[in-house]
This record gives sequence, C-alpha cells and structure tokens, in this order.
Amino acid sequence: MEINNVNDASTKIDRKTVERNRRIRMKGLIHELTSLVPPQHFVPSKELLSQRDQIDQVAAYIMQLRERVENLKKSKELVKSKIETKGTKSRNSAIPGSSIPIVKIREIGSNLEVVLVTGSRKNFALHEVILVLEEQGVEVVSISISTMDDKICHILHAQVKVSRLGVDTSTIYDKLQKLFNYDT
Repeated sequence: MEINNVNDASTKIDRKTVERNRRIRMKGLIHELTSLVPPQHFVPSKELLSQRDQIDQVAAYIMQLRERVENLKKSKELVKSKIETKGTKSRNSAIPGSSIPIVKIREIGSNLEVVLVTGSRKNFALHEVILVLEEQGVEVVSISISTMDDKICHILHAQVKVSRLGVDTSTIYDKLQKLFNYDT
C-alpha cells in the first residue's frame, strides 16, 4: 500500500512539472507570435492587454492581412485581364482609360501605401518621392518595384513617425502630383 502512495505522489509531481513546462512553452509561443505583429496594431498597447486579448488582436491582424492579399490578387487579375483583352492595341497605358503617371495613396492605420506607376522611358527620381514623404512626417519602410510592358510600378510602404498627429495624405498626393507634372 505504501508503494502505491509513493507512485501516486511521484505521478502527481510529474504531472505538475509537465503542466508547468507546457504553460511556460505556451507563454513563450504567445510572446513569439505577438512579436511578429507590428506594435501599432495593438490598441491599447500590448503590455496593457491580457494574453487572450493579445491573441484576439493577432487573429484580427492575420484576417486583415488575408483580406489585403485577396484584394491585391483580385486587383492583379483585373489588371492582367484588362491588359490581355487589350491585345495588340496601343500600349500607352497599363490600365485602359488611365493616364501615366498614376499616384495612389492608401492609409492603413498609421501606415501608408504609396503606389506610383510611370512609363519606362520616364526619368524618375525615387529619392524625391521619399523626400516628399519625409517632409510630411512619414518614414519609408520598404519599397518594391516591378515592371509590366513599358510601365514601372513603385510601391512604397511607409509609417507615420508620430502616429498621434497623423498625416495629411491630400498634401502628400498634391506634392507628388506636382513632382510628376513638373518632370513630364
């Protein structure tokens, strides 16, 4: 009988140890997961949220990313289909009925996405665009450039330096339009 009591006690200790190790591992995984999400996505800040709330906000962020990817895929397919239906017609613009250059700005929380489409023969000074953004309190985080036929698409991802002040996207848009119109 005493042997069974000793075995039961050691089994309880082992279960407690296993459970404690599992909790420590889960806490580490949650910390790793939340560290992958930009801090400005957490409202209020991550430090003020419970683990459950952090996980909920991470899930919401992932859903936003999925929606954005789907929207981008749809836009890409739409542009592709318009170009394919255009066939051997004039290649003056990537999107029928649009003119070059194209400037689009999309505000996503405290982030901006700036899309610039220009002709391949256009002398384009990307550093001037970055200067316009920095003058307005926006820091460029990444830039991707792609070409399609005789068009060049620049996508700049930027972050507002002082998020509580925000940014005036209309001013940025106007300055970029002027920049392109003076260079044409």
